[in-house]
Formats: sequence, C-alpha cells, structure tokens
Amino acid sequence: MSKHGKRYLEAKKLIDREKFYTLDEALELIPKIANAKFDESIELHMVLGIDPRKNDQQVRGNISLPHGTGKKVRILVFAKGEKVQEALDAGADYAGSDEFIQKIQGGWTDFDIAIATPDMMREIGRLGKILGPRGLMPSPKSGTVTNDVADAVKAFKAGKIEVRNDKTGNLHVAVGKKSFDSSKLKENIVEAIQQIEKMRPSGAKGKFIRKVALAPTMGPGLKLNVSEFLTEK
Repeated sequence: MSKHGKRYLEAKKLIDREKFYTLDEALELIPKIANAKFDESIELHMVLGIDPRKNDQQVRGNISLPHGTGKKVRILVFAKGEKVQEALDAGADYAGSDEFIQKIQGGWTDFDIAIATPDMMREIGRLGKILGPRGLMPSPKSGTVTNDVADAVKAFKAGKIEVRNDKTGNLHVAVGKKSFDSSKLKENIVEAIQQIEKMRPSGAKGKFIRKVALAPTMGPGLKLNVSEFLTEK
C-alpha cells in the first residue's frame, strides 16, 4: 500500500526521476507539483560530502536569502536590562530572562529562533536538553549569541536563516513559498547554494555538494543540476 496520497502520486507522474533538471526547468514544474491547498514551503535538500560524526566536518552557520522564506519568524531574545527593550524595539516577539527560562522548562517552545546576550548563556545552559534537540539553542557560531541583539533580530526577520547538517550529513533549507514569483525563488535558491558552498568545513574530503533536490513541503522532489552555480565542478 502506498504511503502517499492521490495528490502526491499525481504530482510524481509529472517528474522524470532519472533527469537532472536545470533550475529554470524545475521552477516551471514547481507550481504543478506543489498542489496542496495551502501555500507550501519550497525546500532545498542537499547531500553533502561530510562525515557528520567528525567535529571538523560539521556545517553550521547562517545564510541570507534576498527575499526571505515567506515564513513569519518568531524570535525570543534572552536578555536583561536595556537589552530587553532594544530587542523588542527591533521586532523580537519575546524578550526577557527568568520568566522565559521557566516557561521553557514547563514545555513552552513557541518560537523559531532564540538569541541570547553572552551574559545569559550560563543561565540558559540548563535548557540545553530542551532547546538542543530542537535546534533552538543559541550559539556564537550561528550568530545567535551577541550583545548586538537589535541587529541580530533585524537580520533574522529580514531573511537570515540558520543552516546545519543533520546526523546523516544532509542539509535541508526552506527557500521560499510556492506563491513566490519564480524569479524571487530562483534568486533565493542560487544565493542559498552559493553561500552553503562557502561553508565547506576544513575536514571535508572530495566533492562537497554532491546532490541537490528541490521539493515542495507535500510534493515529490526534483533532482537539480546546479553545476553552473558552483565554483567546484
């Protein structure tokens, strides 16, 4: 019995599973295969040439999409004193210290990004087991531990996103919505691929970006030929 519904199976018929599509070809197909009744996210799925078990082969950092992801980003800032108001004035959805630590310990995680001032890290260290597995723990490497909370909030609201490999060495990045104009989607995708290529870790061996697919949230993926956008051929 198929695990997928009728919409998915109909969309799959439109795809040549053996073909590596150019980005322009893929973007022509996306509106046809993104056939759910909501505004699906469009995602890049990348197979990287890394060993995720090794510390010197981790991929984690930030990229900036010129047109954002189309998703409303909820930001929590861990801070005290005047930094709380700075964060709120910059557009943070929540900002504070002890009250949010307690809420999270009680099971609350209704936010997408957590930013913290350096002086808060010792206090929020106790939240590691809750925030870590969800990818929400602030980190200097991801730009989410900083005294410049206003700039960080504005950047993430404007389209800056954190990317990190999963435990199999793959990377999954939302690059827009199906309602996006194809030219905006293309700009986001090219920028994402080129910025991720620059994040090649020092320990990576051989070809870094090995396979790339583009897929809507509820639809099948299209294999992409992205060699024209890469420095490494």
